[in-house]
Amino acid sequence: MTALEPRDAEVAPEAAGIPGVPTADRSGVLGRAHRALSIGIIAVVLLIAFEATAVGTAMPVAARELNGVSLYAFAFSSYFTTSLFAMVLSGQWADRSGPLAPLATGISAFAAGLLLSGTADAMWLFILGRAVQGLGGGLVIVALYVVVSRAYPARLQPAILAAFAASWVVPSVVGPLVSGTVTEHLGWRWVFVGIPVLVVFPLALALPAIRRTAAGPAGAGGPAPAFDRRRIRLALGISLGAGLLQYAGQAASVQGARWLALLPAAVGGALLVPAVLGLLPRGTYRAARGLPSVVLLRGVAAGSFIAAESFVPLMLVTQRGLSPTTAGLSLAVGGATWALGSYVQSRPRMEPYRERMVSGGMVLVAAAIATAPSVLITAVPVWVVAVAWGVGCFGMGTVIASTSVLLLKLSAPEEAGANSAALQISDGLSNVMLLAIGGAVFAALGGGAVGSAHTAASTASASHPAAFAAVFLPMAGVALAGAWVATRLRTRDA
Repeated sequence: MTALEPRDAEVAPEAAGIPGVPTADRSGVLGRAHRALSIGIIAVVLLIAFEATAVGTAMPVAARELNGVSLYAFAFSSYFTTSLFAMVLSGQWADRSGPLAPLATGISAFAAGLLLSGTADAMWLFILGRAVQGLGGGLVIVALYVVVSRAYPARLQPAILAAFAASWVVPSVVGPLVSGTVTEHLGWRWVFVGIPVLVVFPLALALPAIRRTAAGPAGAGGPAPAFDRRRIRLALGISLGAGLLQYAGQAASVQGARWLALLPAAVGGALLVPAVLGLLPRGTYRAARGLPSVVLLRGVAAGSFIAAESFVPLMLVTQRGLSPTTAGLSLAVGGATWALGSYVQSRPRMEPYRERMVSGGMVLVAAAIATAPSVLITAVPVWVVAVAWGVGCFGMGTVIASTSVLLLKLSAPEEAGANSAALQISDGLSNVMLLAIGGAVFAALGGGAVGSAHTAASTASASHPAAFAAVFLPMAGVALAGAWVATRLRTRDA
C-alpha cells in the first residue's frame, strides 16, 4: 500500500514561504484554510468526550437504581457491540459518498440513544439505549478519520489528531463534576437527557465545513464504489457474535445456569471468528509487521484500558464510599495527561522514536491498571488512583494517536475508510470481549452484590474486593503484551 496522499491540491508557495511546501500545509489546523473544519470536528469530539466522562460518572448510580449492577459491564459493552457493525458501514458509506452523511446520521443516533437510556425504567431498556448510542458512535468515529484523511495534508494529520486528544481535557475535568452534581441533586436521568442539547452546535458548525472540504466519494471523477455486501454481512456477524458471547459469559457466571451458556457461546464463536478474519488485515492476530500490528495494538491498548477504567468509579463508590462526583473526578487528571501524551507524539522530532515511545506507553498503561486496585486496601489513599490513571492516560495518549497516524500513513486514499473501520473494529471488539470477560468474572465472584445496598457506606460493608482485583490484574497483563506488539509497528524496510 502507498502512503496516504493529501486530498488538498498543492498551490504555489509564497515568495517568502518555504520552497515546495503547500500554503495549506503552512497555515496549520487553525489557519484560514482549515479553521472552520477544525473547530467543527473538534466540537464533535468534545461532545463525545463529555458524554464519556459524564455518563461514566452517573453509571454506578443508574445501575443500582435499576437493579442492574450484575449487568454493569453490559451497559458499556452494548455500546461497543453495536458500534462494531456501524464502523464497517460507516467506512463503506464514507468511501462511497463521503463522510458527511454517516457523520450526521451518527450524531443523531448518538443523541437518540442517550434519550432512550435517560428515560429507561428497566436495565434492559437502559442497555438498549446504550446500544443505539453505539450505532451512532461507530458511524461518527470512522467518518471523522475519513475527514482527517481527505481534508488535511499528511503534515497536519498528527496535529489535528493531537487536537482531538486535547479536546478531552476540559470534559475530563468538567464532565465528572457536572455529572456528579446533577446525579446527586437532580438524578442520573438528567445526565443522559441533557447531553443531546449539545448536538446542535457540532452539527451546525462541522457539517457545512465537511461539505466544502471532504464531501463526495474517494477518487473524485470516477464512479462511486459499490457497497461491499460481504463486508456488511461480516460486520453484522461480528456484532451478533460478540453479543452472544457476552450473553454466554454472563450466563456462565450464574450458579445453576451455566449450561445455558454453551449454545450461545458456540453460535457466537461461529459467527465471530470468520467475521474477524474477514474484516481485519491479514496477519493481525499473529502481529505481522506493519498495518496488521498497528490494528492489533489499537485493540490491545483500548480494550485493556477501557475494561479497567469502566470499573474504577464503581470500585471507588462501593468499596471506598466516595460520592459519584468524587469518584468521577479521580479520573479527571487523565484528560490532561492523555492530551499531553498525544502532543508529545505529534512533535516531528519524535517520529524516529515512535515505536519505542509507543512501547513505553503500553508499559505505563499496564502499570496504571495494576496499581488501581491497590485502593481496595483501606490503608492506601484514594488519590493513588488519580495519580496512577494520570500516568496511564499519558501512555494511552501516545499509543492511540500514534496508531491513528501510522494507519493513515499506511493507507491509500481509497482505502482510508475501510482501514479506519478495521482500526476501530479492533478497538471496539477488544472492548466488547474484555468487558464481557471482566464482567463475567466480576459477577461470578459476587460483584453484583455490591449494588444491593442503598448507600455507599452500607454497600462497602458487604463488598467483594476480589471481584474487582480479578478485573484489573488480567487487564494489566494484556496491556503489557501490547508493549511487545508495539515493536512490530514498522516493516523491516521502513
